[in-house]
Amino acid sequence: MATATIGNIILDGLRDQLNLSEYHKIHWEGTFEEYLDIVHQQPQVTRTAYQRLYDMILSHGTEEVYEFKEKLIRYKFFTEYARKHGDPVFGLDRSLMQLVNTFKSAARGYGTERRVLLLHGPVGSAKSTIARLLKRGLEDYSRTEAGMLFSFAWKNGETLVKDPMHGEPLQLIPQEFRVAILERLNSGYSDDSYQVRIKGELCPYSRYEFNERLAKYGGNWIEMLRNEVRIYRLLLSEKDRIGIGTFQPKDEKNQDSTELTGDINYRKIAEFGTDSDPRAFNFDGELNIANRGLVEFIEVLKLDVAFLYDLLGASQEHKIKPKKFAQTDIDEVILGHTNEPEYRRLQNNEFMEALRDRTVKIDVPYVTRLKDEMRIYEKDFNSERVKGKHIAPHTIEIAAMWAVLTRLVQPKHANLTLLQKMKLYNGKTLPGFTEDNIIELKRESPNEGMQGISPRYIQDKISNAIVAHPEEDSVNPFMVLHELEAGLRHHSLITNQEVLTHYRQLLAVVREEYEDIVKNEVQRAIAADEDALSRLCSNYIDNVRAYTQREKVRNRYTGNYEDPDERLMRSVEEKIDIPEGRKDDFRREIMNYIGALALDGKKFDFKTNERLQKALELKLFEDQKDTIKLTSLVSNVVDKATQEKIDIVKSRLIRNYGYNESSATDVLTFVASIFARGQTKK
Repeated sequence: MATATIGNIILDGLRDQLNLSEYHKIHWEGTFEEYLDIVHQQPQVTRTAYQRLYDMILSHGTEEVYEFKEKLIRYKFFTEYARKHGDPVFGLDRSLMQLVNTFKSAARGYGTERRVLLLHGPVGSAKSTIARLLKRGLEDYSRTEAGMLFSFAWKNGETLVKDPMHGEPLQLIPQEFRVAILERLNSGYSDDSYQVRIKGELCPYSRYEFNERLAKYGGNWIEMLRNEVRIYRLLLSEKDRIGIGTFQPKDEKNQDSTELTGDINYRKIAEFGTDSDPRAFNFDGELNIANRGLVEFIEVLKLDVAFLYDLLGASQEHKIKPKKFAQTDIDEVILGHTNEPEYRRLQNNEFMEALRDRTVKIDVPYVTRLKDEMRIYEKDFNSERVKGKHIAPHTIEIAAMWAVLTRLVQPKHANLTLLQKMKLYNGKTLPGFTEDNIIELKRESPNEGMQGISPRYIQDKISNAIVAHPEEDSVNPFMVLHELEAGLRHHSLITNQEVLTHYRQLLAVVREEYEDIVKNEVQRAIAADEDALSRLCSNYIDNVRAYTQREKVRNRYTGNYEDPDERLMRSVEEKIDIPEGRKDDFRREIMNYIGALALDGKKFDFKTNERLQKALELKLFEDQKDTIKLTSLVSNVVDKATQEKIDIVKSRLIRNYGYNESSATDVLTFVASIFARGQTKK
């Protein structure tokens, strides 16, 4: 008896997982009559390339989102589906909505189906990612019941020769019979979107085969189709070059337009006698094989002029001209992408007017919202992907903050800094600024996001920071900021000294913002004693109540009634910049707020009022920082009692803010050095 090997065990264990019925389903073959039955039951199998692409995107669902009062449609294809494949697109809802609306218009035949779609934006703005997602989405959709499409093959003895351009089987119906057949196929369907239409003619190869075999059957095309043609389920695949094409320009001297429209097969000329015999031609150019699907043109504006002529006909007339053959029908989405310098060259070239006229430009800018930019980097730099290295809090945030700042246009508003503008875009509220003000800020900078630092640069520098310090168990914002600044000297895309200076100034702004963030964080960790905060809050509220009602306060220690403690109240209010002239208003606001809660049967808690909580924490911090003696960290002389208090603060940083042991120590030492210089946050 043979002993089972590990290979046998592994394969036998997987045998039950095989889904052979699904395999046979997506590799279906049948007769032309059977295909007509499928078309009558499911007319969507005959959709155009644009209709199929649009339906594919909608099949993943949509959701409504609001951006500063404006309603946008978010397509889950670019988020949820894309996330499964590691390619989610963040912060481009507006651009993607414009792109999908263009697909919708083309699907309904409003004219954009006769255009080249051009994704235009700076390097690294996700243009290639969007194109890659669309190609992958179409591949997967063609394998579903909803995304089915079919093509045909010619019988050649025991073998089948597939139509080289994956043509629609209904193109086999002669012109004079199409109207009658369409009437029967469309009977019962009043919805225009599901009407079957037959567009285009057979490619030269299938036209030749059709005519040769029709002669064999004495003109009886029905019998010819029954006996000579097989219909099969078409599965789109970029790797197999079926319905998905990708063209990348090469050196101009080596470019050849036959790469788009096919070329003569010189080995077969001897067999068939002439180079104008379609059997001696390879219909394998990118525009040929992308029929029924999508063709992506990488850096489309780098194409030689000879290529652009093919592109014009392919977009406007949906026809291509293979060498030595008549114009050939195609049905495909033509999607190109390019960057700003190449597009400016197109605009300035008067000989490219025809291409400009046939182009629909969709801007794909850099992200200008901080939280979206952070999500780009968190996708690659997280605890699952970065093994053995802790990423300290705010490391990703600070890098993303600088990237976004480089892309923003300096606001015209005199009282608004670039950093504040970034915070407004990120959803923060600032005194004196409403959503209408933010909308106006966006309107005054229509090209915002078309320049600045690429996400790729940020990703490279974060990677450098992770590997540059093998002895450290964590990477912190200062390591990344150092890499960002050091890399600017060698950045190949920065050729202007003024821009370089501006970027360095923004690094200083970000560094200062980080200092404020960690000072506040350490202050909150020191003042995180809930009982002490509650006691301080209770004391403050008692004094405010007495002050607003013109009463006295009972001293809890002596039992005597005294005037409200003005010094205590002001020490709290000054922490959140309440001026002397506004103190009465602020105190009344607090009492009104407490009264409103009481009417609703709710009890006041300092955590429910963010401004008051911040003031109390800062006040408690001021009272406690001297007892903790944080500055002793700088001198390395720490007594046991102080060390215990510092360890408590460190444990709070680890528990509440995401630090590890070393990064918590680093941030405490850094903040201690600030306090030692007398730079305590007001």
